[in-house]
Amino acid sequence: MITKMLKTTTAALILSVGASAASAQSMGNPMVGGAEMFANRNIVENAVNSADHTTLVAAVQAAGLVDTLSGPGPFTVFAPTNDAFDELPDGLVNALLQEENLSQLQLVLTCHVVAADAMSDAIAGMISNAGGAYPIRTVGGCTMTGRMENGNIVIEDPRGRVATVTIADVDQSNGVIHVIDRVLLPAEG
Repeated sequence: MITKMLKTTTAALILSVGASAASAQSMGNPMVGGAEMFANRNIVENAVNSADHTTLVAAVQAAGLVDTLSGPGPFTVFAPTNDAFDELPDGLVNALLQEENLSQLQLVLTCHVVAADAMSDAIAGMISNAGGAYPIRTVGGCTMTGRMENGNIVIEDPRGRVATVTIADVDQSNGVIHVIDRVLLPAEG
C-alpha cells in the first residue's frame, strides 16, 4: 500500500513541476537522486525530482507541508533518503502516514527543518565556535546537536540517533538542502 501511495504522490508532484526539468540545460547544478537540482527552484520543486527522496516527498504531502516548504523561507532542510526511511522500525512509516497520526508526522518532518539558510561552511563554523557541539533548533521544536566527524557534518537527535550529511549545500530559491543518511526523531514522550 505504501509503495502505491508513494508512486501516486510522486507522480502527481512530478507532473506539476517536473516537466520543465527535462528541458532545462545543465548549469553546474548538483545532482541528487539522479536529478539535477536547480538553485532557482524551491525545495519542493527540486525534491520531487530526486529518486532518492520519494518517501520524504510523500510524507511532506501527507503532512500538508508542501505549501510551507514551497514558501519564501528561508529553510535549511536535512533531507533523509529513502534508505534512511527504510531503516526505521517496520511499520513506522506506514503508521506515520495514517491520517490519525498527522501531528506526529508533522513533528518528525519539521524536526528536519531549520528557519535559516545555513550552508555547510556556516554550520561547520557554528560547530567550531561552540567548542565542537552546536545546538540546532528546528521549526518543530526539536534541538539537534551538530558536530564534525571525519570532516563531515553529523546531526544527532534527542534519542542519540546520528545522521551524516552525505550531500551538502544543495542551494534552493528558498533555502538549502543537506541530504542525510538517517531519519532524525524528536525526543520520546
